[in-house]
Amino acid sequence: MATKKKSLGLKIVIAFVGILIITGSIFGFKYYNMIYQSNVTLKGKQTDYLYIRTGATFDDVTNLLYEKGFIINRSSFEWMAERKNYKEKVKPGKYLIKDEMSNNELINMLRSGKQEPVQLVFNNIRTKDQLAGRLAKQIEADSTSLIDLFNDEAFLKTYSLNPDNVVTLFIPNTYEIKWNTSARQLMEKMKKEFDKFWTNDRKQKASAINLNPVQVSILASIVQQETNKTDEMPRIAGVYINRLEKDMKLEADPTVKFAMGDFAIKRILKRHLEYDSPYNTYMYKGLPPGPICIPTSTTIDKVLNYEHHNFLFFCAKDDFSGYHVFAKTGAQHQENARKYQRALNEHNIKK
Repeated sequence: MATKKKSLGLKIVIAFVGILIITGSIFGFKYYNMIYQSNVTLKGKQTDYLYIRTGATFDDVTNLLYEKGFIINRSSFEWMAERKNYKEKVKPGKYLIKDEMSNNELINMLRSGKQEPVQLVFNNIRTKDQLAGRLAKQIEADSTSLIDLFNDEAFLKTYSLNPDNVVTLFIPNTYEIKWNTSARQLMEKMKKEFDKFWTNDRKQKASAINLNPVQVSILASIVQQETNKTDEMPRIAGVYINRLEKDMKLEADPTVKFAMGDFAIKRILKRHLEYDSPYNTYMYKGLPPGPICIPTSTTIDKVLNYEHHNFLFFCAKDDFSGYHVFAKTGAQHQENARKYQRALNEHNIKK
């Protein structure tokens, strides 16, 4: 009888242990899946990006993931996030999301703040409004915050700049930067890049023509708008430097277009030349108060390494090749200008 009771008790213990093992296995499998099984779907894509804004909460992140359809099981993501204390460690940025990531992989990445850098690019920019818009499409800072800073005289004074010439700080290139960069952080980054670009050699060349880096950039902006022929830029730069040295007006057509805010003008007329603006170099001597575009580093170097010559005038060639014909005297220039005017008339280009 005692033996039967022992046998029954053993069976009960074995059964209980078996139940525990089965239950543990079920829960273990469940938790294993919640931690390591894929919980991300990109619906056919291999990768995508998640942008978490500065100040975002855990709920904001969860809602964003769910709205984009990245998360398969929201509750398992939230359970894992709580276990890893991600709710208290939300970090803004641009994150690379991969298809079939597990909760563990996703949360570890988000919690670490290991974001993907932005390759910041800006080129062919004419105005600071256009620059702000282009930048705002690539980083978190919006165009309003950028424009406000571009017009903040007190702030710009710390950079020895003003609202007219602030864009000279931006030298076109590809810059690696964090997506959640603020307007002020961007300015700090650009100042470092500006200082890096303006080496002692470049500064000495600028000083040799009695210009500082900002003034060189302003002159380079005019040269860049005069021609897209890089081989001709040093000669055109030489004309303007000669005119500056002789205290002559620059009389640059692109500055009139900028002053009027009409970049579609193809033919500068007398009424355009009479438009009163400090940017109209037909009315005012010297450089305009700011650049009329953001010049490339190549154009800046073409100005610094300008061609030494005696030309004081130039005019577009009448073959519309994009090149120019140069003159040393006003009489020569007038003859060249008449040829170009005749070509414009023949092609019915009136404005």
